[in-house]
Amino acid sequence: MKFKVPIEYERASERTQASIVTDFIRRDIIAGIFPPGSKLLLRALSERYDVGMIPMREALSRLAIAGFVTLIDQRGFRVARASKEELLDIMHVMTNIEAQALEDAIEHGDLAWEGKVVSAYHQVSKLPMVNEKIPGTMNPQWEIAHDAFHTALLSACTSPWLLRLAAILRGQSARYRFLSVNAMEAGVRDIAGEHALILAATLKRDARAASNALVEHLQTTARLAIGQSMLKPTSKNGKRRAPPAATV
Repeated sequence: MKFKVPIEYERASERTQASIVTDFIRRDIIAGIFPPGSKLLLRALSERYDVGMIPMREALSRLAIAGFVTLIDQRGFRVARASKEELLDIMHVMTNIEAQALEDAIEHGDLAWEGKVVSAYHQVSKLPMVNEKIPGTMNPQWEIAHDAFHTALLSACTSPWLLRLAAILRGQSARYRFLSVNAMEAGVRDIAGEHALILAATLKRDARAASNALVEHLQTTARLAIGQSMLKPTSKNGKRRAPPAATV
């Protein structure tokens, strides 16, 4: 399936195209279009995103540096594998960082910050998490709005380093989030309700309740993702079978 790109993208330089396609591929990895461990075929990706091989290689190299993609011994690229150990490590650090940042934001945030948080919450609450066109994948617009909501929550934090670390960890955890999509489709999880609890406690300026709700929200994602097959061994020797090449 060929990816529809904007006219501005077609006119962009190779370096600009690489930046744009980096974002597109990252979003597709996060959405679950390209599953963990799947091979990324350069020619297929070039056709999908309608871009030349040079900017495509640069985009994949950038994603490798960011941890979304791995280089296969000079033979090509693969989506970074998902593992229970990595997810638990990310979430352990992330819950501590985001809880501290949110408590600091609640202490220092003004009315303009509250308005930003409410607006971001409104946006994410109006969008479906699941991609209706591609079952089992995430809605990319919801993912953008979800990131904006969490970014707004922490935006009044006075520590630049807490904000930087939170952004890095959120980016890494996002590629695990699609593993909990099945729980959303089955009605197991009320993610909108989780967001509402975080918002209510934040607006009440109850730092303890808000940070607890945020930590529970993050840990729920981890618990549901860990329950999915991509985080478990699928062969007798304990090794995961490699998913097929990504050609969609």
